[in-house]
Amino acid sequence: MLKTLKIVIISLFLLFPFYSVFSAESLSVVINEIAWMGTETNSSDEWVELYNNTNQDINLAEWGLYEAGGTTLIESLTGVIKEKSYYLIERTDDTTISDIPASQEPSSWGGYGLKNSGEHLQLLDNNSQVIDEVNCSESWFAGDNKTKKTMEKISPSLPGNGSSNWQTSQNAGGTPKDENSQIQQQLSEPEPEPETQPVKEQREEQKEEPMPIIYPSGILINELVPSPEGKDELEEWLELKNTDNQEVDISGWKIQDTIGSTKTYIFPEGTKIKANGYLVLARPVSKITLNNSGDGLQLIQPNGNILDNVTYGKALLGQSYNRTESGWNWSTILTPGEKNAIPEKEPSFIESSKDKKLKTESGSLSTESGFLKKETATIKEKIPRLFNSSFPLIIASLVAALSAIIILILKRGLKNNL
Repeated sequence: MLKTLKIVIISLFLLFPFYSVFSAESLSVVINEIAWMGTETNSSDEWVELYNNTNQDINLAEWGLYEAGGTTLIESLTGVIKEKSYYLIERTDDTTISDIPASQEPSSWGGYGLKNSGEHLQLLDNNSQVIDEVNCSESWFAGDNKTKKTMEKISPSLPGNGSSNWQTSQNAGGTPKDENSQIQQQLSEPEPEPETQPVKEQREEQKEEPMPIIYPSGILINELVPSPEGKDELEEWLELKNTDNQEVDISGWKIQDTIGSTKTYIFPEGTKIKANGYLVLARPVSKITLNNSGDGLQLIQPNGNILDNVTYGKALLGQSYNRTESGWNWSTILTPGEKNAIPEKEPSFIESSKDKKLKTESGSLSTESGFLKKETATIKEKIPRLFNSSFPLIIASLVAALSAIIILILKRGLKNNL
């Protein structure tokens, strides 16, 4: 009899459905998807999906889904969740998702449901241990009430309290009892670390920063003619000099006058001055008016630095204002494109003509084509010599002799009368 009883007990034990009764560990079952906004049919059609991370079935009897941080029971769980499978908990009735059956009999969830402003959900086992939780008490991490796209977990193997582990479903209505939409990479996959560059390459990159441009400093304002003998608008000019021993490109440099109606001229691309050479700029080209009453010029580099400047008072007719070793001076000798020349002694008479080309050692330039007339005044000294130096002495001698004769005649006449 005892032997028979043992056989019966063993047989019953083998035939009885076997479900795991091991103590559940954290994240063995997780809250995987939440339709906190309901469905397009009804906002009350809310649902929650669980997922079994383990390789064995788990009995959910006496487990519970809670809100308010575990103080309010939403739904008591009753069924079994299969290994690596999903478990759907629907609110109100089984028509919440019409084409997918709930995993257990739906209920009203205490008559309230989930707040659209957020909830703190907890999944507790039969020993009241927290298996998973999602703290969205301030606001839901993801999901869209307007489009009815659910809040999905990105990686089921990671905790639900991190906002970075949730995403808004790619599909309206979510993915109940199915794999979540693959919008982002699973957080369990480590992100590749950024490649670090060798120190040498980093230093080379730092050296690639643009260096400030250093412009030549040997370009000077050298000569200018504010009041030519001809028409000012045609024959005014100014001259720059390159004092460096190499050619200088002054493209983008500026020159401008400083008094009255000022004008700025920008040297065009490709403008160069040869080593120790000159550049003559005529008024028809620059449009710069050199005032006869006095004016000034500034030579400005592309970085805004004023490299050279000069000012003058009332201009002298037909003369140029020249830079010399002793300073600036007016000169009757105009030297466009040549070394400045100051006469040792100013002439007392200057013969010139507006319509006549005056000869110089280097020839002359016509103003009709917009170029400058290169003039050197013809100097003639005219001092009249009316008398020589002995003439006054002769006159004095004659007057004395004549006076002596007259006195002698008068004396003889007076003697005869007596």
